[in-house]
Amino acid sequence: MSTLISDRKSRIKQLACASFEVAPDQMNDETDFVEDLGVDSLNAIDLLAALETEFEIEIEPESIRRMTSVGAVYELVAEVAGWPVDENAASR
Repeated sequence: MSTLISDRKSRIKQLACASFEVAPDQMNDETDFVEDLGVDSLNAIDLLAALETEFEIEIEPESIRRMTSVGAVYELVAEVAGWPVDENAASR
């Protein structure tokens, strides 16, 4: 994984941990926010707002249902921000 993608995923994880009030060691790229952490819609809205502020983007509210893990959130933010989604795209 490119350093830029890794750094961005790490920042998304930090924002998620803060929004969900969980320790970083409780979460990885695949941890399911609802099933594994018990996240509710209010927590998801907090994360959405934090992402918009941090990355200076606007995410459609209906996209919250796509925010199921750090990896899924990265893909959503990458789509909105125009970032590469995978390592191969990042090196082009």
